[in-house]
Amino acid sequence: MPNFTRNAIKASFLKLLSQRPLDKITIKDIVEDCGVNRNSFYYHFEDLPALLEEIVGEQAAAMMARHPTIDSVEEGCEAIVEFVTKNKRAVYHIYNSLSRDMFERHLMKLCQYVVSAYIDAALAGHTADEADRAVIIRYHRCACFGTVIDWLNDGMKDDIAAYFRRICQLRLGWPLDTVPVHV
Repeated sequence: MPNFTRNAIKASFLKLLSQRPLDKITIKDIVEDCGVNRNSFYYHFEDLPALLEEIVGEQAAAMMARHPTIDSVEEGCEAIVEFVTKNKRAVYHIYNSLSRDMFERHLMKLCQYVVSAYIDAALAGHTADEADRAVIIRYHRCACFGTVIDWLNDGMKDDIAAYFRRICQLRLGWPLDTVPVHV
């Protein structure tokens, strides 16, 4: 039964987070919404930040599990967009809260995963200089992260998936084989 209660708390929190800003949600709101008492909340979570950290961490881990390999830049970008847009209003409320740093940490982790998985797939069978690989991964990780952050700062108005698809189309002129490969 504890997993049921834990999941009910998470579901209520996500529901409320899609309706209002994070700083307008209390533990009382969550327990009233899901029909448990405060003690049940505190049995499962230390506080609201702990609840939020667990939910965002689980969502990031689930995205990585759904995409064990990344075969193209486009696929990687779509995976990150999927992560952010699944609960668009909730993400927007988290991003515009005091918990922004936690969200950004998980977003950067996702960007690192996506770019590393893609570079590993693209360089399979080749020997690349590790320092060059690290530079390419860092550059693309930061570009991906910065694009998503820019989109969030603009109020998530644009179709970011279409934007990433266009970037990928334009990128086709820059093949990965420009990476120094040592045979």
